[in-house]
Amino acid sequence: MTNKSTATLAIDGKTIDLPVHSGSIGPDVIDIRTLYGQTGSFTFDPGFLSTAACKSSITYIDGDKGELLYRGYPIEQLAEHCDFLEVAQLLLKGELPNAAEKENFANIIKNHTMVHEQLTRFYQGFRRDAHPMAVMVGVVGALSAFYHDAMDISDQEHRDISANRLIAKLPTIVAMAYKYGAGQPFMYPRNDLDYAANFMHMMFAVPCETYKPNPVLTRALDRILILHADHEQNASTSTVRLAGSSGANPFACISAGIACLWGPAHGGANEACLQMLEEIGDVSRVGEYIKRAKDKNDSFKLMGFGHRVYKNFDPRAKLMRETCHEVLNELGLHDDRLFKLAIELEKIALEDDYFVEKKLYPNVDFYSGIVQRALGIPTPLFTGIFAMARTVGWISQWNEMIADPEQKIGRPRQLYVGAARRDVKPIGQR
Repeated sequence: MTNKSTATLAIDGKTIDLPVHSGSIGPDVIDIRTLYGQTGSFTFDPGFLSTAACKSSITYIDGDKGELLYRGYPIEQLAEHCDFLEVAQLLLKGELPNAAEKENFANIIKNHTMVHEQLTRFYQGFRRDAHPMAVMVGVVGALSAFYHDAMDISDQEHRDISANRLIAKLPTIVAMAYKYGAGQPFMYPRNDLDYAANFMHMMFAVPCETYKPNPVLTRALDRILILHADHEQNASTSTVRLAGSSGANPFACISAGIACLWGPAHGGANEACLQMLEEIGDVSRVGEYIKRAKDKNDSFKLMGFGHRVYKNFDPRAKLMRETCHEVLNELGLHDDRLFKLAIELEKIALEDDYFVEKKLYPNVDFYSGIVQRALGIPTPLFTGIFAMARTVGWISQWNEMIADPEQKIGRPRQLYVGAARRDVKPIGQR
């Protein structure tokens, strides 16, 4: 970060100069930390659309170009040449691993995949029909009660241990949430399988049969994890950072991130997309719903199209589209009712002038929901898969924040619009 220049601000006849910082790429940032002290005023920015709340070297998005970089590497190249654990190391450590480093990290993760046996009993406190995200919020938060031997957040080694535990155990926790709801026995992790294949095993294996992961399907899952691993300062990442700024333990912070991700406007979008396809029901009704989506007076929203950040095509969507068709070909599902409906919806949206002009292209949620359904993952678990992927981004962002000497507890201010000061009258005079 360098000081490029200053910005001059005039308020009530008083002029102040504020530093302007330049990052390695991206917009310049006006440093307003002294604004209140100098002027007695705050800034007002609902949704933080123009506010940089931190400095970070992890992820960069250029929404106009449709560009997503992890530590400077384009997401397209990472998805093509790397697996999820390589990307996890990149996000955590700043560089891609060599062969020896990759093998060492994979072994560390494999050695942490099991959860404390007593934690498995915690699931019994939930109803069988509980939403998987509700279960995950509770179970991940409870990890601090079982793994409190490395909770000194000022110690880098402790932070590394917690990071490894979270990355390793989230697939186990997600799969157990599915198995519990399905009434099936928990399947223990297998250290002979890679990260994605091991998750598929824990999800779909049963004790009475041997499960053989399909390499095309496990690669598809691995790509989903890579594409969702981090996404700059989104709502859930900001939640993790805000919780972490208080000194909360990493398990509590990640649990807070999972709770935020659950929202339909955030991680729940791919679940909402599949629900929308179910509502449309058949290819013959696509035109009707396209018309409704264009009607300003209709509350119907076309889920899975457009993105708050990307003003061009979501770069992750291009990759997920390729994966989608690979999976459909592998499983012979191109004639499936919902898949045919999704392909027709995609075709119309890419050709319709209304959607093209507004740049409402299919986003990553549209395709990832289709892929996950093809993999056999139930719709309520879609956001759980998202959380499993995003955990590495969350813990990388949390670790970066804790190590930042300028880090302070988060404390947004407000524009108060309530009653002015007034006095309480005795009850008989009101």
